Amino acid sequence: MSTLMATPTPQSAGTSAAATPASAIPVSGSGWPLLRAVLREQRRGLILGMAVGLMWSVGKVTVPRLTRLAIDHGVLGTGSLWFWTGLIAAAAVIAGVFSGWRRYIAFRESRLTETRLREQIYAHIQRLHVGYHDRTQTGQLMSRSSSDLQQIQGFVVMIPITASSLAMVAGVVVVLFTSQPMLALIALAPLPFVNLLAQRFSRSIHPAVLAVQAEQAQLATVVEETVSGVRVIKGFGSEAVQAAKLHVEADDIRRVSLQAARIRSSFLPALDLIPNLGLLAVLAIGGHRVLDGRMTYGQMLEFLQYIAMVVAPLRSIGMTVAFGQRAAAALIRVNEVLSTVPTVADSVHPEVLPTTEPNGAVLFEAVRFGYDPEQPVLDGFDLRIEAGTSVAIVGATGSGKSTIARLLTRFYDVQQGAVRIDGLDVRNLRLTDLRHAVSIVFEDTFLFNDSVTGNIAFARPDADIADIHRAALLAGADDFVRMLPHGYDTVIGERGFSLSGGQRQRIAIARAILADPRVLVLDDATSAVDPSKEHEIRDAMATVMRGRTTIVIAHRPGTIALADRVVLVDGGKVLAAGTHDELLSTNERYREVLAALTAEDDPPVLDAGVADAGATGGGRPGVGGDAR
Repeated sequence: MSTLMATPTPQSAGTSAAATPASAIPVSGSGWPLLRAVLREQRRGLILGMAVGLMWSVGKVTVPRLTRLAIDHGVLGTGSLWFWTGLIAAAAVIAGVFSGWRRYIAFRESRLTETRLREQIYAHIQRLHVGYHDRTQTGQLMSRSSSDLQQIQGFVVMIPITASSLAMVAGVVVVLFTSQPMLALIALAPLPFVNLLAQRFSRSIHPAVLAVQAEQAQLATVVEETVSGVRVIKGFGSEAVQAAKLHVEADDIRRVSLQAARIRSSFLPALDLIPNLGLLAVLAIGGHRVLDGRMTYGQMLEFLQYIAMVVAPLRSIGMTVAFGQRAAAALIRVNEVLSTVPTVADSVHPEVLPTTEPNGAVLFEAVRFGYDPEQPVLDGFDLRIEAGTSVAIVGATGSGKSTIARLLTRFYDVQQGAVRIDGLDVRNLRLTDLRHAVSIVFEDTFLFNDSVTGNIAFARPDADIADIHRAALLAGADDFVRMLPHGYDTVIGERGFSLSGGQRQRIAIARAILADPRVLVLDDATSAVDPSKEHEIRDAMATVMRGRTTIVIAHRPGTIALADRVVLVDGGKVLAAGTHDELLSTNERYREVLAALTAEDDPPVLDAGVADAGATGGGRPGVGGDAR
């Protein structure tokens, strides 16, 4: 999750203009309604592809008839061979031109389908609530957004091609039965067996293909975790552990792929052989008819050409069925994501935050919430924060401090009670408006593989460079940024790991400052900063917090003391409230919590030192955090 959570713009948060809204897609276990909904928008292109394919079919069906006439009249008769050769060449050129056009349209439409589905699934993944992402492996989502969509694209490209091939087969069958009915019946007799075998092949290959794609997703998960956690892996010297996991998944893919290959090797040779039996029958029976004078040489060659034209599409039935089964399996997996209804969504009739100042008042009203509803983290939680004031939230590890920030931005919805900003229930606001009004700097910093400027201006890509520099200056980042190889234009690499933890955190704070929210939440934002440098960020934070509603979730007394008021959270409720010094002198539980947090990070610091650290800001309390 991003260090700064500012809602994407409406364009990125929703579907693109070209995409079908995910909410309009029928929910189905098969996934085919999903494909039909997408293809319905492309019906003009697909119909054009089929029309072009029909012209290709006409050209193809014409060539054997012209060949017959060329032989009977141009070779064996008195007609002009050049004339018939020219007609055959013209028909072949027509077939070739329309063949290329057909293929272009087929790939254009299939890539459009893939693009629209990718836009839909990407937009829907962004809309899905945080709880969904907590439970879902990243590799699974990546697999559905890439390899599964490629399987669907491979099937869609076959639609115009297969349709025109079937039209050609239909034309050939008509020609054969009108010229040599008995011979045509013998030649086409194997077709019902091909159809029956294709159906059995379809039923057999479907679960095997589904298993392959599931294993590919598992492999993608291992690879994604290995790349993302490469520093942890190397830090513990555990390359062999991940290699063993990859070995298991790779072996699983090989095993299920071989199972699918065995099914194909059992059916495809038969699907290839059966149509050729008709060709052999034509050679045997038709050859005797030519010798008996009941067929001309041209008719025999025409018949053989037509049979060969039928055999090729029939031979590809197995491939088409295989593509269809892969697409069916992929559609099921894609539809699993698109049919997931976000539990956190925009209100049907959203309200608009007031623009009058002062703004940024926050109210938690009898809030009850638990990640497991049976085990609430907050229960009867009440907290009022006046606009323009700052509050530090302090509590033991697992007390629900970070949960407060997540409820404020509707990462989760409360199970009872309400959370309000400027008097409006956050559930009645557009998520875009809410998350532009509240910015969070998390303890776990996430930066993008972009320049420093791009990372700071993430929530406001059109911000002036002067505003970006000012935000960096306020966050205490300007000095070190200017010392980078290319200053603000330096690309900081994936996740910003080319910077120190403190540098990443300061850029994240600058990003939040530039977003200019009504409410700023600093969720242990100084935890990654070296204590010797913490005062620099504290000074910057004090400047930023002045006059702005700020919630500080902190463990270090020096940071806690920046807030106008301190709230002690314990047992899911507000146990005590006051200034930092007041609570230190009057509340034993507050002193215990600070001492425990200090001991987690620096055991030699004793309880007595907590008060000194709070007064001087020079101590180094621990970097605790919520269990969630």
